[in-house]
Amino acid sequence: MAVELVATRGVAVGLGQVADETCGGSTRCGARGATPIAETDDNFVCATLDWWPTEKCNYNQCPWGKAGILNLDLKMKGLINAVKAFNPLRIKIGGSLQDQVVYGVGEVKNCPNFIKNEDSLFGFSQGCLPLERWDQLNNFFNQTGVKVIFGLNALLGRNRSEIEKGLWVGDWQSQNARDFMKYTISKGYKVDSHEFVKELHPDPKTQPKVLGPSGYYDEKWFNSFLEVSGHDVVDGVTHHIYNLGPGDDPNMIAKIQDPSYLNQVSQTYKGVLNIVNKFKPQSGAWVSESGGALHGGAKDLSPTFADGFWYLDQLGMASTYNQKVFCRQTLIGGNYALLNTTTSIPNPDYYGALLWHRLMGSTVLAVTQESNPNLRVYAHCAKKKPGISIIFINLSKDSSFNATLSNYEHQGRNLRSTDVVKPNFEFRGSKDREEYHLAALAGNIRGQIVLLNDVPMVPTETFDIPAVEPKLVNASTPIHIAAHSIVYVTIRDFQAPACA
Repeated sequence: MAVELVATRGVAVGLGQVADETCGGSTRCGARGATPIAETDDNFVCATLDWWPTEKCNYNQCPWGKAGILNLDLKMKGLINAVKAFNPLRIKIGGSLQDQVVYGVGEVKNCPNFIKNEDSLFGFSQGCLPLERWDQLNNFFNQTGVKVIFGLNALLGRNRSEIEKGLWVGDWQSQNARDFMKYTISKGYKVDSHEFVKELHPDPKTQPKVLGPSGYYDEKWFNSFLEVSGHDVVDGVTHHIYNLGPGDDPNMIAKIQDPSYLNQVSQTYKGVLNIVNKFKPQSGAWVSESGGALHGGAKDLSPTFADGFWYLDQLGMASTYNQKVFCRQTLIGGNYALLNTTTSIPNPDYYGALLWHRLMGSTVLAVTQESNPNLRVYAHCAKKKPGISIIFINLSKDSSFNATLSNYEHQGRNLRSTDVVKPNFEFRGSKDREEYHLAALAGNIRGQIVLLNDVPMVPTETFDIPAVEPKLVNASTPIHIAAHSIVYVTIRDFQAPACA
C-alpha cells in the first residue's frame, strides 16, 4: 500500500491531471507506505548550547549576549518551559571553542574564563568549565529532561603544525578529560553521547555513545578517520551543515526559497551515507551542528518565519538520507537560535521543531513529487500513535496547493520501488485529519511571529509555551497548503504497512 498526493495550485482536486487558467498544470507527489526508506532516532530533533562568550562578534554585531554555556541564566522560565515542552530534548554541548575548554577538576587549579585574543584559535584564549557550573548545568538537564551530547576537548596538548595549515600535531593529553568523566560518573550525571573518546570511560555498561569526527564532510578525511579509528570505536559519524553560506549574504532570502539550491546539500548527505554504509557504525550518521547561515546566523533572517523553509526542509531531507539526529545551532545564542537570546521567547523555527518532534515518527516513508518543486513533501509514520504524518513546505509566494490522498498497491512482487504504479482508489478516511498550519503574521515571512492555525504563537505572561493543538478537518476534503506556509498533517486511519 502507498499514498499518493495529488496537488494543484489554487484549486481543490481529486486524482488525475487538473489544470486551471491561473496555474497551467498540476503537480503530483506520492509517499510509499509499503516499506520504510530510512530510520531516524526517536529524538531526531536536537539543539546546541555553545561556548561563545559575550565578546564573540561577526558582521559588526555581537549576537551572543549571555547565552554562552558559561553565562546562560539557567533559571529563566522561558528557557525551562521551552525545553520541557519536548520531553525530552536532545542538547549538544559544544561548538568551535570546545577544543579550548579545560575542566576544573584534578590538577586544574586555575579555572579562567575565555579572553579575547586574536592570536589564539577562533580569537579566544583557553577557557575553563568549573565543576560548580557543570553541577548547575546538570541540575538544569535533570529538571527539564535533556538527553546530553558533550563535545570533549580533543586538542589539549597538541600544537599547530608548522607544515600543514589547519593540522594539529602531538599527543593528546587525556588526563583532564578522564578526571572530568570520573567526576561526572561519581555525581550520577547522565551523558548520552560524547564527541569523542571511547577508551576513557571505565564502565562499558554505562558508556555513552562515541561520536566523531565532526566538522564539514570531506570524503578523504572521514574515510581516513574511520579507518584509523578502527572497528567499533566510533558509534556515530557526525558532521556539520551550513549550506546557506555567510550570514551577511544579501541573497540568502532567495536561496531559502529556491528548491534547486536547497537540493544541492543532498550531495553531502549522500556522501556521509556512503561512509556509514562502508564502515557501519552502530549509531549511523548525525548532523551534530547546523545553523544554516555561518558565523552566528543571519540577523534579519535566521530568527524569522522564512528560515523555516530551510530548517524544516533540512529535517525532512536529512531524515530521508538516514541521518539519525539533526542538531540545530543553537537552542539559544547567536542569531540562528530557536529562542531569543535575551528574552528566551521562541522564534518561529522553535514551533516547527516542536511539531516535528511530536508528530513525525522515526520511520521514514519515500515521497515522490512531480512537476512542481516549490512544494516540498516528507512523510513519516506517526509518532507513538497509528497512521502517518506528512509535512508540506510551500516555497511559493504566489501559489497555493490542494492535495488529496490515494491508496495504491503493487500489482506484482517484482516491482521496484521506483516503478510507476497507478492508484487503485482514492483514500477516504473515516476519521478527521489533524492539521497544523504554520504561516507568518500578516504574510510577512521576514517577521518573527508565527501563526498556528491562524493563532499567534506567543508565550503566556508566565512564559508557558502556548498549546500546540491541531484543527480537525473532514477527511473527504483536500489538504490546503497556502502560499508561503508549512503544514503538518496526521492521518490516524491511514494503514501503511511500514507503520504497523
